This record gives sequence, C-alpha cells and structure tokens, in this order.
Amino acid sequence: MCGIVGLFLKDPKLEPKLGQMLTDMLITMTDRGPDSAGIAIYGHGKKGVAKLTVQSPDPANNFKGLAGDLGKAIDAKVKGTVKDTHIVLELPTEKLAEARAAMRDLRPDTTVMSAGEEIEIFKEVGLPKDVAARFHVEKMAGTHGIGHTRMATESAVTTQGAHPFSTGADQCLVHNGSLSNHNSVRRVLSDAGMTFETQNDTEVAAAFLTHKMNEGAKLGEAMEATLTDLDGFFTFVVGTKDGFGVIRDPIACKPAVMAETDQYVAFGSEYRAMVNLPGIENARVWEPEPATVYFWER
Repeated sequence: MCGIVGLFLKDPKLEPKLGQMLTDMLITMTDRGPDSAGIAIYGHGKKGVAKLTVQSPDPANNFKGLAGDLGKAIDAKVKGTVKDTHIVLELPTEKLAEARAAMRDLRPDTTVMSAGEEIEIFKEVGLPKDVAARFHVEKMAGTHGIGHTRMATESAVTTQGAHPFSTGADQCLVHNGSLSNHNSVRRVLSDAGMTFETQNDTEVAAAFLTHKMNEGAKLGEAMEATLTDLDGFFTFVVGTKDGFGVIRDPIACKPAVMAETDQYVAFGSEYRAMVNLPGIENARVWEPEPATVYFWER
C-alpha cells in the first residue's frame, strides 16, 4: 500500500499555506499507510546557510548543547531549533558535509533526516494527523513539498524506516511499491562510497539517484536509469531544491494521479487526496504514463 502526496506551487501567494495543504492531502491517505508518516518541506533558504535536520529517540539528552558541540567540531557558528523529536541545525553551507560526518561521532544514536539549503524532513511513527501535529506542519510555508504515509510490509515499523529518504543535498525520495534487487544495488553503491542509515529499499532508490547525479547525470537521466537498473514495481516521487519529479515502472500497477492548474501541480496516490485544493474543479487531471519522467521546476 502506502500513500504519496506532492505539491509544487506556481503561485507565490499559496506558499504560506503549503504545509496546511500538504497536511490535508496526507491525512486523506491515512488508510493507505497508518504505520508512520513523513513530510519534506522546501522553503526559501538563506543564502550561504544550510540546514541539517536531525532526529533523536531521546531529544532531551541528545539535543542539549548539540549546536555548540557541532559548532566546535566544524569551527563555525551553529544555531539549533528543536521541533519535537527533531532539531534543525543552521550552519554555513560550505560546512554541511563536514557537519553531517561530525554528527556520527557527536551523537551516534541520532539520525540525519535531511541536509541542504532549503529542505527540512520530519517523520515519525504514527498516524499522519498525529505526526503532522507534533511538528506543526500545517503552519509551515514553502515552495513545494512531498508527503508519505507508510504501511510497512517489508520491514519493521520504525522512524528510520519511514519516508521520505534523503541521501543528497536538498534531495529526497518517497516510494510506493517494492524493489527486488535492492540488496545487490546497495552493495554496488556502498562500494562506490554511498552510506546507508536503514535496510529500507526506498533509501537504496534515493541513493541510486544521488550516485547517478554525483557522476554527472541530470535528474531526468538519473530517473530514467531506474527503469533499467532497479527491478520491481514502483512509483517514485523525487524532491529537489528546484522542484519535484514523478516516475512509475513500466507496468505501473501502483495508483497515481496528477493535477495541474495555473497555481500548482499536485500528485496523489488517489484523486481524493486533491479534492480540497483550490481550483481543483478546473484542473487538468491525468494518470502519469508508465516509464515516463515528469518534472516541474521553479
């Protein structure tokens, strides 16, 4: 099962309502995946400032003094904002890779949810409405975002196993489906230097795209490569700093619907996720074609 929603805003006037609209869309998909939920929000970042979003099962202890400890480790000023079980750490962009590596030594039992100038990912075990409420997602503004509610059919119900997965700066991926060759792909990617936080096949798909783009491929080319290099059935929704993309496997057995107006582009595993969007009655609505890359940028 699992449910995916995505929203790319063309109209800046809607940006203050991004979190509210995404939350409503995701809650509608609850019965497709009640085990855990997550949302990636892309906002207007500050020039030269990156964000490292970190999750902890023990935030009271792990987040105490973390900003100062990280600042000393990377020799830079770090600001931390706690949001429930997550903390958003702001630091100089040029220190981002160094900071992510330093976290493994400073707080080894925490998990980096996302890293980049605009992306913030929040995810936890529980129903979408409860997860969204914990992080006050409905109050978040931004340019685009992706949400996922999971039914854990292939692994344990854990925060780390929830979607989205982020394996590159300002990049994330959510997935509905199942990959059959993810273990062999994981070994290849590990040999190439990619690291993994979980055993989830979706993290492998995210890392696959990151690796392809690190080698010089454009996002569209990397997404097309999933059709030949990843076996299984899937719908991927991919977020980047500038937009989001969609691709389905050649059989396309997982449901997917898209809608576009002058104000936004929306994605849902089912049309009912989009029924409350403004102007949806006048939208162009369609089912994305199998083995076809769709992408929108701002």
